[in-house]
Amino acid sequence: MASKFLLLSMMTLWAFPWAFPCAFFAKAKLYNFDFPAPRRSILPSMLRPANSSHIFYGIMFDAGSTGTRIHVYTFIQKHPETRLGQCETEMWSSGVDLLCFHSLCTSQAADIVGQMLKLARNTVPRVMWPSTPVVLRATAGLRLLPQDKAHVLLTKVQEVFDDSPFFVPSDSVGILEGTSEGILAWVTVNFLTGHLYANTRRTVGILDLGGGSTQITFLPKSETAPADHVATFNMFNTTYKLYTRSYLGNGLKVARLASLGALGNEETIGKVFKSSCLPKQFRGDWTFGGLTYTVSGNSDGYSGYKLCYQEVLKVIKDVVHQPYEIKGNSIFYAFSYYFDRAVDSGLIDGSRGGAVEVKEFKKKAKEVCNRMSKYHPLNPFLCMDLTYITALLKEGFGFKDSTLLQLTKKVNSVETSWALGAMFEHLQKLRIH
Repeated sequence: MASKFLLLSMMTLWAFPWAFPCAFFAKAKLYNFDFPAPRRSILPSMLRPANSSHIFYGIMFDAGSTGTRIHVYTFIQKHPETRLGQCETEMWSSGVDLLCFHSLCTSQAADIVGQMLKLARNTVPRVMWPSTPVVLRATAGLRLLPQDKAHVLLTKVQEVFDDSPFFVPSDSVGILEGTSEGILAWVTVNFLTGHLYANTRRTVGILDLGGGSTQITFLPKSETAPADHVATFNMFNTTYKLYTRSYLGNGLKVARLASLGALGNEETIGKVFKSSCLPKQFRGDWTFGGLTYTVSGNSDGYSGYKLCYQEVLKVIKDVVHQPYEIKGNSIFYAFSYYFDRAVDSGLIDGSRGGAVEVKEFKKKAKEVCNRMSKYHPLNPFLCMDLTYITALLKEGFGFKDSTLLQLTKKVNSVETSWALGAMFEHLQKLRIH
């Protein structure tokens, strides 16, 4: 009888940022997600059935450039007749800066991982610890680090995993490729929205804007994209050919550095980095990647949307590829900093999310940049961030003003990120079901 898995719950904890060499993706363009189950075999449920036949768990660390989360997923194996349910999630937060740990605080990073695993022990029943895989995948934060520094950090994390009571796979710690990040996020969102097991080939695209990198992934209607922009994989007895690109260095935080002219500048003491995207009278310190930068507006010059747009455009021009295949494509789900800045600027409600057209980002960016004194107390970088998002969507990816973006942080109470897709793939590789 075919197996059926239901995602019962997901516990998520924020902590700190990073990335690792992911053995199961390498650089091949054929990705095998061919689960031994029917098309509708992995389904979420909100309830914890008392008489469920088999429950198992998976722990996935998502270590990004601005924070690290731990996801504890609960799955149940049921008969094919099981109806589609939903998914519940719990979340804890911790304001720990991961990039500091990259270069300065390796031992503290290991301590934080150990503390997060204590939460996992409180969620997973003790009897299931030896069979519950624990995996950490780091993203742009570690991809941006020199290989030797990243290796030191990952080795410390591996030691913590080895001392834990959970099952530690041979490739439990590694850096996730940007392309894999985009594909797995696409899997997560299309699974949660029901598109992967629906009787249709309609899917949604994804846009992920992190601190260090940005990803775009979608199922094109035509096969005209360059071969190195396409990834093919099998899932639920269906073959998908996705357009997917990841741009390291075009995440929101690194784009700030580039716009300020501070990228790659580690001698920051005594220097002031100015921008037309910041309020004219603003001056303050901003910390990212373990370094503190003094930034300010052009007190004796000009500021506003037009000048800011020209600044951020330099970060995108001749870097981000405009996919022809994007024209006339389906709705895109946008998350991470797309969602956060839309909430910060009042474009959407943070508790519900919402759908906005690309032109609404442009309109809001103009409003914020031309009235910086009003928005300064909220976030002095809001003008720069919104303008960068506008330029990335329009000049970078080539979206029309009327393109509809579904801004969301969660779908069916599960976070929209690559983590769930990665756990699906890992459980299949380990043949846990």
